[in-house]
Amino acid sequence: MATQRISNEPAYVLHRYDWSESSLILDVFTRHYGRVALVARGAKKPSSSFRPILLPLQPLHLAFGGDAEIRNLKSAEWQGGHVMPTGEALLSGYYLNELLMRLLARDDPHPLVFDAYAATVQLLASQSADTLQLALRAFELRLLQGIGLLPRLDLETATLAPVLAGQRYVLLAEAGLRLAHDDDRASLPGEQWLALQQALGEQALFADTARACAISANELKIQLRALLHYHCGVRVLKTRQMMMDLQAL
Repeated sequence: MATQRISNEPAYVLHRYDWSESSLILDVFTRHYGRVALVARGAKKPSSSFRPILLPLQPLHLAFGGDAEIRNLKSAEWQGGHVMPTGEALLSGYYLNELLMRLLARDDPHPLVFDAYAATVQLLASQSADTLQLALRAFELRLLQGIGLLPRLDLETATLAPVLAGQRYVLLAEAGLRLAHDDDRASLPGEQWLALQQALGEQALFADTARACAISANELKIQLRALLHYHCGVRVLKTRQMMMDLQAL
């Protein structure tokens, strides 16, 4: 990739930084090259073709190249398909971006995570409150699985004993999946963990994962949040704190 010109690459802008009076540094998530840093020269000028296109949560095709750590953006085309999410859905989109910025290394491709992200953004743009939380849980699971931080959900992590439908289990950052104790804040029945494992299989669609999250979404949310905070190295993510602050107004 060092000196290669990349063209027609599916991508999303995760974050933008001012670089000069007229240019931007972009952190973008691409399907085949992972997170990439790009400089968009002149993007802040009123006449720039980049100005209305380089927005978060919008599907793009990019062309870029160069041999430096920060590559040069050559062109950007909006792929359409949905409008910008608003309200809670917009904040949820920024939450997805924060997770990717914290958990993905630069130049480390994760095409399946990219596909899950694209599917989630599409659902966020639909403004459906019923599917919002399920989409977030499904993406969290797919992200953790894609970067190797999610243990098998049909086996106890420490013993490799099969998960039993009639027992309850809890997912912990340092212990993986284990039998639930009376003092555990949240847990799921074995049949739910088994259903989630099946919904994360190679042939499963993102919609299958979202549907599997529906039965015990609140309990799953608590466990995934703790797992993500642990691996992100924070007590509360910035976007999560922003949501709590807005809800307190």
